[in-house]
Amino acid sequence: MTQEQWNAVDDYVTGLLAPGDEALTAALRDSEAAGLPAIAVAPNQGKLLHLLARVQGARSVLEIGTLGGYSTIWLARALPPDGRLVSLEYDPAHADVARANLARAGLDPIAEVRTGAALETLPALAAEGAGPFDLVFVDADKRNNPHYVRWALELTRPGSLIIVDNVVRGGAVTDATSTDEGIVGTREMFDLIAREPRLDATALQTVGTKGYDGLLLARVIG
Repeated sequence: MTQEQWNAVDDYVTGLLAPGDEALTAALRDSEAAGLPAIAVAPNQGKLLHLLARVQGARSVLEIGTLGGYSTIWLARALPPDGRLVSLEYDPAHADVARANLARAGLDPIAEVRTGAALETLPALAAEGAGPFDLVFVDADKRNNPHYVRWALELTRPGSLIIVDNVVRGGAVTDATSTDEGIVGTREMFDLIAREPRLDATALQTVGTKGYDGLLLARVIG
């Protein structure tokens, strides 16, 4: 298999099952125009997040890592009219782009973007009594993945779903000698989840337009 084949399959699946509309297309276009890195989830991955939130019956979603709001739109569209989504973004410029994209999609009444380091905004959410969230999507700096999962546990309930993106790292997650912060943080997260009795989890390898990576799913069970 080659990257070209992965791309072709993603294009085929996306064209049939997850075609973009104006709001989604514009979110990617404006993110690129603003100079944001091209690391948003692929359309079929966005549709997967949407379906997982729907299957979960989610009324509240916490997203850690907003970027330009592309995945945020997919998740927010899964919520009922009185639902709530809170997305945390470190970079103020990225957050501004995301807010504009959410407003154009008509989702600003239920989707809020908070700016600042997530390890500062997460305690603030807890102090406010926010949550419990039905679904948490983690897609931020990978070195802090174990901290984000710990906070996700604090802000969820039994039955909630935690999703962590980019956990395979092109296969490098198996390298116990790596000094790469993203790999070290992701391995620490796996160790944490494997020991955590309140979580029932698995991870899947993925290929596609985003290359070779994977995602982790963890259900809060107690």
